[in-house]
Amino acid sequence: MVTGFVLLGFSGNQLSLFPFFLCTYIITVGGNLSIIITYKLSPSLHTPMYFFLANFSLLEILYVSSTVPKMLSSLLSDCKVISFIGCAVQMYCVLLFGGTECYMLAAMAYDRYNAICHPLLYTLIMKEKVCIQHIVGSYVIGAANSLIHTVFTFSLPFCGSNEIDHFFCDVPPVLELSCQDIWVNKLVIFVVGGCVVIGSFIVTMISYVEIISGKKKTFATCSSHSIAVTIFYGSAIFMYFRPKSSYRIGQNSVVSLMYTVIAPLLNPFIYSLRNKEVKSNIKNIFFKKIKF
Repeated sequence: MVTGFVLLGFSGNQLSLFPFFLCTYIITVGGNLSIIITYKLSPSLHTPMYFFLANFSLLEILYVSSTVPKMLSSLLSDCKVISFIGCAVQMYCVLLFGGTECYMLAAMAYDRYNAICHPLLYTLIMKEKVCIQHIVGSYVIGAANSLIHTVFTFSLPFCGSNEIDHFFCDVPPVLELSCQDIWVNKLVIFVVGGCVVIGSFIVTMISYVEIISGKKKTFATCSSHSIAVTIFYGSAIFMYFRPKSSYRIGQNSVVSLMYTVIAPLLNPFIYSLRNKEVKSNIKNIFFKKIKF
């Protein structure tokens, strides 16, 4: 019986990838952390929009930290083994933060819908209590989704190969190693995963449609959010809901990079560089500190 797994990671000279992913991780954590600090130290940013953005940045730090540190250690070592328990914990964390991000993106889209389409009622609709409920609800849904997939996956027997064609323990490549029929697990992915990913995507799209149909000229204010949504949902849907016949060796790792590494890296730049208010507050905080 399998007691551990080998993460195959990427093809080619993996050691040469270490500097790139190390820099990516540092920039991702630093960029998202700067948004959190800016929100905390700028009273003018204490609005629902930036409250969601600060929490989203924290989520991105947790999300990227659930995969990249282990990947970096594997790139430096010839031993790319992860224990059975370690694999289960990593899968749970990745699915927790990934599922939470789905509904946090939907909550951010709903916030923009109310701000643009119901400006006079905005402060009444998006009260602090409501915003906190959206954040907590996102984590609850993410935790439930993660627990279901992790339990169903690791209740399977693994008695064959222990080599995972991926750089972290994700559901599809781990299921491929089971020596038992996995039709139930596939059903769970499509039903439960579909409710989380597709459900939140539909909620997000409804908010965008309402904004476009009511306030076409102001949709440009949502362009940053729409870019983040496209990157995250596009790659996640392709990873979990594409036909098995379209799988290619090494493709899992490349596709997963988009929503686990690239999206968290780009988000600080997407939200800060395209937002004059955030840029202004970042300059005021960090440059004054440097001058002092």
